[in-house]
Amino acid sequence: MSPLATLAAPDLRIAGLVPLSTVDWPGRLVATVFCQGCPWRCTYCHNAAILDPHAPGAVPFDELGRLLERRRGLLDGVVFSGGEATMQHAVVPAARAVRERGFAVGLHTGGAFPTRMQALLGVDTDGRRVGSPLVDWVGFDVKAAPAGYTDLVGRAGAWQRSARSLQLLLASGVDHELRMTVTPQLIDQVPTVIETVHRGGGTHLVLQKARADGAESGFARQLAAVPDWTERFDAAAHRTRQLGAQQGLEVTVRA
Repeated sequence: MSPLATLAAPDLRIAGLVPLSTVDWPGRLVATVFCQGCPWRCTYCHNAAILDPHAPGAVPFDELGRLLERRRGLLDGVVFSGGEATMQHAVVPAARAVRERGFAVGLHTGGAFPTRMQALLGVDTDGRRVGSPLVDWVGFDVKAAPAGYTDLVGRAGAWQRSARSLQLLLASGVDHELRMTVTPQLIDQVPTVIETVHRGGGTHLVLQKARADGAESGFARQLAAVPDWTERFDAAAHRTRQLGAQQGLEVTVRA
C-alpha cells in the first residue's frame, strides 16, 4: 500500500487556525485553516512565514475538531487556505472529515496541484463528475497572464498546472470565485488575464488591490515607490470592467 493511502486528517500540518472569519468565504461565517507549505514564491505573498513545506504544523487537527463542536450551529463551514492547501495530500481526508461533521468546506488555491484538485472536486481528468465533491466552494487565484507566471511565482511550469486546475474547476460545476491580486508589476497583464479567463469559460473575475500589510519588506518598499498606486489601480479597474463587459465577463473590485 502506498504511504499516501494511509494519510489521515490528523496528518494535515496546520500553521494557523482562525476561529471566525467573515471574509474568507463571501457570505459565510467560517473557521479558516492555514495549511503549511507552498511551492510558489509570489512577490506579494502575505503568508511568507508558512511557505516552508518541511516545517511541522503548529496546530493539531484535533483542535479544529474541538472548535467545530463548540461552534456547531454558529459556523457555516471551514476554509482550507495556505500557503497552498493542495500541496498536502492530507487535505483530502481533512476536507472529508469536516464534511462528515456536517460543515461546508471551502478552499483557497492557486491550482498548483491538479491531481489534488481532482480528488477534492470529485472529477476525472476531463472534469467529469465521478464522485461527490469534498468542497462546496473554491476561491481560485489567477495569478498572472500565462507568460507572467514563472517570473511571479519563481517556478517553471506553474501556469500549465494552474490552467489545468482551472479547467477542472470550471468543468466541475462547483461554486467558485476567480480572483487576481493586482500589483504595479502585474497591472499591464490584467487585460490578458481577462481574455484568458473568458476563453476558459469563466464568467466572473474579482480584482484585488495588492497591499503591503503582512507582505515582506521588499514588496512593501515597491508599493511605497508608487505613490499614486490607488489611482492607478482604480483606473485599471475601470478599464477592465469595460473590457470584461465587451467579452461577457463580469468584473468586480475588492480594494
